[in-house]
Amino acid sequence: MPEKAIYDIAVIGGGLAGLCLSLQAAEKGYSVILFEKEEYPFHKVCGEYISLESYDFLKGLGVPLEQWEVPIIKRFQSSDAKGNLYNFNLPLGGFGVSRYKLDDCLYKLALAKGVHVHNQTRVNNAMLNPNDIFTVQTSKGDFQARIAAGTFGKRSNLDVKWNRDFIQKKYGKLNNYIGVKYHIHYPHAPDTIALHNFKNGYCGISNIEGGKTCLCYLTTAQNLLQSGNSIRYMEENILSKNPFLKKIFSEAVFLYEKPLTISQVSFSNKTQVETNILLMGDAAGMIPPLCGNGMSMAMHGSKIAFICIEQYLQMSISRIQLEKAYIRLWKKEFSRRIWVGQKVQQLFGGNTSTSLFLKSMKALPFLATRVIRSTHGKPF
Repeated sequence: MPEKAIYDIAVIGGGLAGLCLSLQAAEKGYSVILFEKEEYPFHKVCGEYISLESYDFLKGLGVPLEQWEVPIIKRFQSSDAKGNLYNFNLPLGGFGVSRYKLDDCLYKLALAKGVHVHNQTRVNNAMLNPNDIFTVQTSKGDFQARIAAGTFGKRSNLDVKWNRDFIQKKYGKLNNYIGVKYHIHYPHAPDTIALHNFKNGYCGISNIEGGKTCLCYLTTAQNLLQSGNSIRYMEENILSKNPFLKKIFSEAVFLYEKPLTISQVSFSNKTQVETNILLMGDAAGMIPPLCGNGMSMAMHGSKIAFICIEQYLQMSISRIQLEKAYIRLWKKEFSRRIWVGQKVQQLFGGNTSTSLFLKSMKALPFLATRVIRSTHGKPF
């Protein structure tokens, strides 16, 4: 397809938020260009649990979840670092699906809808010109669009270029984490997502499509440093002190030669607009993965953004009104969810605090239900 002189929307980043925004816009006839630094399909560090609030939205975009026979998850269990296990119900529940399969499906749907996708393309800058048109500077040249959306993940070169607040923060309880992910074969209950704690971290395990299981953990960079920067040593000497994790790492069949990793992960609060660019997904603020809904937030955020963007493209509101409306709606939907997730995360990865919290959740079922519901949204 020939490139357009000026696109309606330029999307920087081809994860869930970017792909879902592109599909919604293309479905309504708007011209969209999307830039992704990788080549589809590819794996991402991700817990791969999605709350059921997103199920109908994905089906509406054309994702054949029933055909994939994704496991439906209705139970949550968690162990403290000593291996004491606690079981809970998930009021809404979720399902498991790999990012490799889901992102690739959305990518192919976007291509079929006429989205111009540039794989293996790095975005170096995006700026609003005096003529109210964005110029997006990339490794494949410059492109122009009426709207620019940033959906580029947890930490990018643009975050650094803009010197965003969370980049400037000193390392603390909400930043400088590392994430590690495997796909494994392991006899894990398909209706259950488990979260096993260890010193300064926690590890999630849940089933995905095709009889596979996702094993993904988060821990501090300090834990890795103290392990001589050896992931294997850290797993054998820190994670495996939890007997559940010791059993998994001893008995599972690992499907990767090496784990997928990400560093410098931050869960600090973020802004939803930078230099007139609407930010979505992890770029806008992400819920700690222990709550399992970063993917749902990314998709829901794209829906909120498109509602505002369409009003602007139809000249019903100004750019300033667009930005204010998006920030207001985003915060209304997600701010409390993120706050709860941050507070709960700080209670995990410790010995005493984790045990006390899980015991309290078990002793007070209404508290457990309230906390879990606070980290899950409603169908959208």
